[in-house]
This record gives sequence, structure tokens and C-alpha cells, in this order.
Amino acid sequence: MMNGLLFWLILLAAFFLAYALGTRAAWARTVAATPEPPEMPAERMAALASRLEPILKITGGVLQFDGTLRGRVEETFRQVRDAFAGEAVTPLLLEGEHNEVRVMLLPGRMAIPAARPKWAWHGLLFLATLATTTWAGALHAGVNLLNQPGRFAVGLPYSLGLLLILGAHELGHYFTAKAHGIRVTPPFFIPVPFALGTFGAFIRIKSLTPDRRALFDVAVAGPLAGMVFAIPALLIGLRYSQVIPAGATGHGVEIGSSALLACLARFSLGSSAFVGNHLLLHPLAFAGWLGLIVTALNLLPIGQLDGGHISHALFGSRHAHAISAIALAALFVLALFVWPGLMFWAIIVFFIAGTRDAPAADDVTPIGWPRRLLGYFSLLLLLLIILPVPHALYETVGLHSPYL
Repeated sequence: MMNGLLFWLILLAAFFLAYALGTRAAWARTVAATPEPPEMPAERMAALASRLEPILKITGGVLQFDGTLRGRVEETFRQVRDAFAGEAVTPLLLEGEHNEVRVMLLPGRMAIPAARPKWAWHGLLFLATLATTTWAGALHAGVNLLNQPGRFAVGLPYSLGLLLILGAHELGHYFTAKAHGIRVTPPFFIPVPFALGTFGAFIRIKSLTPDRRALFDVAVAGPLAGMVFAIPALLIGLRYSQVIPAGATGHGVEIGSSALLACLARFSLGSSAFVGNHLLLHPLAFAGWLGLIVTALNLLPIGQLDGGHISHALFGSRHAHAISAIALAALFVLALFVWPGLMFWAIIVFFIAGTRDAPAADDVTPIGWPRRLLGYFSLLLLLLIILPVPHALYETVGLHSPYL
């Protein structure tokens, strides 16, 4: 069953990437739509010059100033932004060359026109996804609800567990964005009447991120919120999962194929989680396991993924772009020489996530050490999910890694 669902698992992860595309599209439309630079009053330009040692450039209709800000970066940029508050422009503070900064004055406001959320539409999609995932969960348990509709409860552990994880992930993004004054839509759930019963959920960002701290907070909130529910779902579900002894016929998840799964299995199952065993996951455990996989895929430090935004906030735009390109190339190398099943995923990431994400308005001010430590923890979490139990440790913990 697990191998047959691999293709749909990748598709589920691919749709999880879609939420971030709105910001990048808004950036592209704003820059491309105006061939002429904005005409700025002399007093506004003088206000900018008083806070920046500028070299003026005009690129594609955008006023661009390269130089050194006078004073503290965050405070000075706030003064620049306030100086242009009455004009139809959007100031951006970006990384420049040689430790300088770049101030760009984009014509217009970088935001999609406001519209009231269509809550009825969002609710209808959620209810449809609840129905399709319940059907899928029952089918995985051998019950066809088309023939036995009265047994719908069989599919609820999988359905409710998965929707709770997906919903928590997207609501983590949603409420954090709202706290930072970023306009976003409520989550869109995507129902499908086959396979996993859903292609996931996404939100759409409709305004510019104010600074790198907000970029980081919104990005990290989703995976962490999802994990708050994925780990308990997996721990509870593991107690009702079937352990397949080494050498026995049957399919399942290799206990040692993920360091985090190995630790959780050891904690939940105790001595039954030993060398070579596989797990035939209970529907709730399967939902939790999907939550781990979706979290790991989102935490990859590539382009528009949550991990790409986290990397951008941690290391800056240029370094994040280099990390993203290396990580994407590594996906293709692994697909070619280690596991061909990664090729489809690498292609999806290439076309949807890219290697760059949209900048924040203040894309220079650092995020501070508390956020940095949380960012490093999120990267550690990615490694714990995707890496098998290390060779030096798997005998110590009584587990087996199929890759060694």
C-alpha cells in the first residue's frame, strides 16, 4: 500500500508549495507593468538623500539608489518609508554590493486589491475534503463507503488526523501573517476523490512582507504548527499499528528509515521496535507520518518553500539563492544516482518553487538570535525527518536502516 501511494504523496507535497506564489507574482506584475519611473517631488528626494549616500540608477522604470544608509538600518529605513508614505510608491531596502544597501522605489502599491474572504467557498472546500479523506481512509481500511456508507467512522481517524495537521500548518501561516499586518486568504483545502483524498491546502499572500523577521515568522509557523499535531497523531497511531517482523512477508514503513520516526517508534512501541522491523501503520499513524513528510518537504531550503523563506531570513537573499540552487541540484543528483522516484519531485520543485523568493520591504535588517536559533532548529528537524538512523547509532538503539 505504501509504495502505491508514493506518487500521490509527492503530488500532495507539490500542492503544499502553491501558497507562496502570490507574493512573487505581485512583485513581477508591479515591476513589469510600469515602463517609466515615478515622478517624485523634490522634497521627497531630498528626504531620501538626507538618509542615504546615494547613486541613482533607473532600471526598468524603477528608481534605484545604491549606497550606505546613515544611522541604524532599521530605524533609517523606517524614516525613508515614512517620508514616502504620501506617494504612490513602495520603498524596498535590499542587499547591495560590497556591504552597501539598495533602496528601490517601486511605482504603485505592492498588494493585490483587497477583497472579503469568501468564507462559504472555503467552508465548502473543507467539507468536501473532509468527505473525500474520510472515503480514502475507509478505503485504505478495506471499506468502500459507496457500498457501506454506514461505516464512515472507519475513515475518520485518518481524515480528522490529516485535516488537523494540514489545517494547523496553514493556520500557522495565516495567523502569523495577520499578526504582522500581511494580507492573506484563509486556507483553501483541495479535495480529490481518490488516493489520499486531498492534494493538501494552501493560503495566498496578498501583500508585501514588511521585513525579514515577518518573513521568518510566517514561514516557520506553518511547519511547527503542523508538527504539534503530527507527532501526537503518530505516537497514538503507532500503538495501534501492526509490527511486521524482519523477514516476514508484507509491506510497511521501515522503522529506521527516519531518525525521528525511529525515536517516536521506540518511545511508543518499546522493545517491539527492533532490528529490521517494519510498521503497517494505523490510519491515524499514517496521517501523522504524512505530516512528517509534508513538513520535511516544506522545510527544504529551496525558493518558495517554507525552508527557502527561512533560509532567506537567516542568511540573506544572495546566500539563500546559492543555498537554494545547491539544494535543488542535489535533488536532481540524488534522483539520478540514488533514488529515481525523486525525479518527479525535483521537477515539481524546479517549476513551482524556483530558487528565489520575493524580497521583504526591509530585506536587510537581521532577524536576531532568538529567531536564528529557531531557524537552526527547523533545519535540524528537516534532517531528523529525512535522514535514516546513522550507522554508528542504529545498533545501539536496536534499529536497522535500509540504506546501510
